[in-house]
Amino acid sequence: MRETNDAEAKTRFTRRRALGVLGAGIAGGAACLLDAFWFEPGQLTVTLEDVRIPSLPPGLDGLRIGLLSDFHFRPGDDDELVAKAVARVRREKLDIVALTGDYISGDPRVVPPMLSILGTLSATHGVFAVPGNHDGWRGQVPSMRRQFEKKGFSFLLNQNSQLSIRGEKLAIAGTDFVWKGKPDPTRTLKGISSATPVIALVHEPDYFDEMVARRDIQLQLSGHTHGGQCRVPIIGYAPRKVSYGRKYLQGQFACGNSKLFVTRGIGTVGVRVRFACPPELAILTLRSVDRI
Repeated sequence: MRETNDAEAKTRFTRRRALGVLGAGIAGGAACLLDAFWFEPGQLTVTLEDVRIPSLPPGLDGLRIGLLSDFHFRPGDDDELVAKAVARVRREKLDIVALTGDYISGDPRVVPPMLSILGTLSATHGVFAVPGNHDGWRGQVPSMRRQFEKKGFSFLLNQNSQLSIRGEKLAIAGTDFVWKGKPDPTRTLKGISSATPVIALVHEPDYFDEMVARRDIQLQLSGHTHGGQCRVPIIGYAPRKVSYGRKYLQGQFACGNSKLFVTRGIGTVGVRVRFACPPELAILTLRSVDRI
């Protein structure tokens, strides 16, 4: 019988351990790919977050807003995901729903099947929409606007709609898309009293700086960035950033008395992949900073 010396045993153990690590790495990589390409793009998450607004009128304290964006709708792939988001919004019985653009990536023929699902959205004080850059690049904004309005949605293009809620005024102001579009903050905010709180819908979040240069914006709602779409777990680094989405990537930000919330959105652009950055329905509750 051949004897095995310590050196040989150590070598075999080292090789065995290396093969084990390699096998675990391959399995882990396969699991990550499966998650990114198959599971996560269809896994809706719901973010429930308070937004504290300075000098918020008492009647607007507790106002609940649903935010959906960046559908990039693909019939057959995204139907169930959008239906889940719509069902959750309806269950929540929200005060306002905001849709902040990029409904399509290319083919405008996806709008009717998308609206067959999205069109059942409802909110106490209305559903408000603005276009995104992909919608504008395809020249679909006028047609899209007609189709959205047939569903009873307010489609804002450098316009505002002034509401009366619980005895308080609130303006919903929506711009055109920014990236090669024609956003006009002056026109968008025209006719809104300085005393009236404003919720602005702007597809591209970095335009926040332009909006707050005109006046306090109590809350701007945006999408566009997809939160990076694929992020490095734990540290949260997102290697991919887009024009007009480099400064504010996801979540809540403040500039003086103005607030911004950027959603990760629903869909994907390019390859249908997400990693450590799942689709998001954001449900935001306005709160006064003085509220205990």
